[in-house]
Amino acid sequence: MQQKIEAIYRAESRRVFATLVRLLGDFDLAEEALSDAFRAALEQWPTEGIPDNPRAWLVSTGRFKAIDAIRRRARFDPLEEDHAETLAAEERPDAEPIEDDRLRLVFTCCHPALAQDAQVALTLREICGLTTEEIAHAFLTPAPTLAQRIVRAKNKIRDARIPYEVPGGPQLAERLDAVLRVIYLVFNEGYSPSAGASVTRADLSGEAIRLARLLVDLLPEPEAIGLLGLMLLQESRRTARSSADGDLVTLEEQDRSRWNSALIKEGVALVERALAWRRFGPYTLQAAIAAVHAEAQSAATTDWAQIVALYDVLLGLVASPVIALNRAVAVAMRDGPESGLALIDRIKELGNYHLTHAARADLLRRLGRAKEAREAYQRALKLAQQEPERRFLERRIAELQKA
Repeated sequence: MQQKIEAIYRAESRRVFATLVRLLGDFDLAEEALSDAFRAALEQWPTEGIPDNPRAWLVSTGRFKAIDAIRRRARFDPLEEDHAETLAAEERPDAEPIEDDRLRLVFTCCHPALAQDAQVALTLREICGLTTEEIAHAFLTPAPTLAQRIVRAKNKIRDARIPYEVPGGPQLAERLDAVLRVIYLVFNEGYSPSAGASVTRADLSGEAIRLARLLVDLLPEPEAIGLLGLMLLQESRRTARSSADGDLVTLEEQDRSRWNSALIKEGVALVERALAWRRFGPYTLQAAIAAVHAEAQSAATTDWAQIVALYDVLLGLVASPVIALNRAVAVAMRDGPESGLALIDRIKELGNYHLTHAARADLLRRLGRAKEAREAYQRALKLAQQEPERRFLERRIAELQKA
């Protein structure tokens, strides 16, 4: 019985939590109510049996447990009694679809009034259910600092009366952008951690994909579909991106037989679905680029002309120096290292970005300009924080010194 209850907790706890946030209007009260509901389930279900609708039972139980707790506190604060009566008189827990509650919670955690780092932390904590310690470890932040960030975000939601809703009309596009950005930030930190000992963090990329699937199910907008496709195509390469010793393996050198064909198939289908809307956004275009890579049998047979053309369109939408850098690398693969190098040298905004110097170094190496390549690799090494990337750069420097 305990294993069944644990399985229900894994499957339903964040859904129940989202509904309790709507019903109680408070994150901490909802978290306490969720714990009380599952504690009651552990006590009652072994003798009474699991209810036909355990999710509804948990929501109802958690709601009444919270009201009881507020009434107990009313002995010290008369205003709490009014609060309890208001909650008891409000709509039944099943008055709104529970899946809509999850979508409301996503938009609340990603509200643009919150700082971006707070959006990420709150999303991972309240929607994904990660502990404060897990989030702090993933982003190399002290746990007390991360906890304060989450508390401040919750207080901001309460004090600013940020609505617990999915916006409509023109607000939806603005708010959806924030949601997609947060999901992709979480994914990128899992796919290529900014620091640490691992090439990837499968737990974080997995959570981001789970969030994107939820978003697409509940709000199938083309950019949400495109983002899910992009992440699946990138995730398909995850196991090939590192060696058995944990060292970084570049895209050109990866064993493509290790790529996940099921994820590629699903990702390409999502890209085609997103493109069919004829409203191309940055995530859909990046997904289309990833699809070209995924369908190529090797780096040599990649359709670099198509990739450059897609980057041209993408740069027209988003004037990002990182996108310009990626385009320059694609141009180098299409037209030769000198062409790519000239484009990289025009990008002035990324002097402190280690991948800029790594890309320059690689093109200089291909051109046989070993001394300049070594200097560029050394600049990249000074800026890199991830250990596998640092080892890769050190190997390149050593190879050039030998040559």
